[in-house]
Amino acid sequence: MTEADYYALFEDYEAGRLDAAVQADLARRLAADPVLANRYAEYQNVTGTLHTYGQRLRVSEQLRALQAEIDAEQETTVETGRPHMPVMHISRTEKWLREFWHGHRATMGVAASVAVLAVFCTLLGLQWWRARQQPTAIGYAKLRREVDTIKKNQRVMGRAINQIGATKPAASSPGNFSGTGFALTSDGFIVTSYHVVQGGDSVLIENRAKQRFRAEPVFMDAARDIAILRIRDRRFSGFGRLPYGLKRRQSDLGERIYTLGYPREDLVYNDGSLSAHTGFEGDTAFYQISIPVNPGNSGGPVLDDRGNLIGVISGRQMDVQSAAFATKSSYLMRLVDSLATAGSAADYNVPRYSQLAGQTRPQQIRKLQDFVFVVKVYE
Repeated sequence: MTEADYYALFEDYEAGRLDAAVQADLARRLAADPVLANRYAEYQNVTGTLHTYGQRLRVSEQLRALQAEIDAEQETTVETGRPHMPVMHISRTEKWLREFWHGHRATMGVAASVAVLAVFCTLLGLQWWRARQQPTAIGYAKLRREVDTIKKNQRVMGRAINQIGATKPAASSPGNFSGTGFALTSDGFIVTSYHVVQGGDSVLIENRAKQRFRAEPVFMDAARDIAILRIRDRRFSGFGRLPYGLKRRQSDLGERIYTLGYPREDLVYNDGSLSAHTGFEGDTAFYQISIPVNPGNSGGPVLDDRGNLIGVISGRQMDVQSAAFATKSSYLMRLVDSLATAGSAADYNVPRYSQLAGQTRPQQIRKLQDFVFVVKVYE
């Protein structure tokens, strides 16, 4: 839908011209979808500003019309040489209005100019805000996979959450949305994308064997699109030794890289190369990579041929085929170092060296697949 289509829809919504079912569905979407809610708030801001401006124009027109009538009456009153015409007397109210207009005409002109300037500044500000939001809403696509079935049946979601901790988890318990995550440490820390867990009330980590564990965010960075989770489940006993290491230095252009993720229920492999040392609009915290990614890949690991983690899948550019972006592992390492300095050193035993160097790609994948997970999020 274009911006005009959204504005027409919101106008019909406020005027009550939509069908009852459509009206109710739009109200539900406005409550659940922050992007649509932001569009609606922008519409209200713009229409409110224009309505106020229109009122000011109408008042200005009324004042000009009143002044014209007063001037005409004044000419009739003071006109000489026409004794047959009656003399028009100006009332006290009209005299006060005339004196007020002449006495405050300059002030009112300045006020009107300021009002017009304020309207145009507001419109320019809205245009600037819309341009600043465009990378996320239009040019840059986040890759969080929506799961429609749970939206149609909230009771299924509730049962799925309540059954976590039982001997056998529910056979079918999709979240509201999902992404990918991977182990950061052997004792239960997970890395994923910030936008995957943003706004969620409950988070489940699901491995390749369909085991599910409760997790909770312990750190989130919206600017770098990174979230660190920790498994909080009495059934969890650790991942074992992680086969990959986190790369501290910058990778080279043209390096062969690959990723594992969950754009669907099964683990999916894709490969490509490192295309640029900066991300969307030159962001130095990200790489541009030529790996085809889809909703659900967010939060997945990006590794080089030697099995070193070089990045975390974040999103893709919508108007450029195969242009995807990943948060750099060097940033992730600096983040871990800063958290350790803050007093959590014992909690972040991050692997520094890969155990996969020299192995074939299929061999590497077989060892990696138990350390990459589905991150299911419930609202």
